[in-house]
Amino acid sequence: MSPSYQTFPPSIQSSAEPSTDSIAEEALLIRRRDPATTTTTADTFLTTMPGIFWTIGSLYGAASVAFGAFGAHGLKSRIADPQRIASWNTAAHYQLVHSGVILLASVAAPQNKLAMALLTAGVAMFSGSIYLLVLDPARFRALGPVTPLGGLCLIGGWAALAFGRGRVPVPPPRA
Repeated sequence: MSPSYQTFPPSIQSSAEPSTDSIAEEALLIRRRDPATTTTTADTFLTTMPGIFWTIGSLYGAASVAFGAFGAHGLKSRIADPQRIASWNTAAHYQLVHSGVILLASVAAPQNKLAMALLTAGVAMFSGSIYLLVLDPARFRALGPVTPLGGLCLIGGWAALAFGRGRVPVPPPRA
């Protein structure tokens, strides 16, 4: 069944030059509805998977919980060095925090693909290289320089969020 659309009132349909007020009215009046429910498409969009970065953020979050649990319960029996265990925990912590940021950014600033791409790459490079270096430092020694590059990507992602525009309205300054 195809979605139905609400129509404009005649005053909005017939205006030759739409004013800012009529455009705002238009945005409030047009509602694409799913006939099976009473939710708007926008509501449905926000409660389902909003895009690839939502999926990535969710998977990063789930993986960080699993890696954190492994670090707390399984890693200590395999690795005696407390510094390596602390590094593992740092990687899991950064992954969890930034998975939340990717999730929020995918909803609050979906047009800011640069920020989400930098955060996604940063988590993979920063946390991923630490996990591998903790598990087998000799085998993955070449990944040592990848960790700070991942950190730079994370910083760049935060900067891109700061200077990009999101959906959150900013109130005008008080006079």
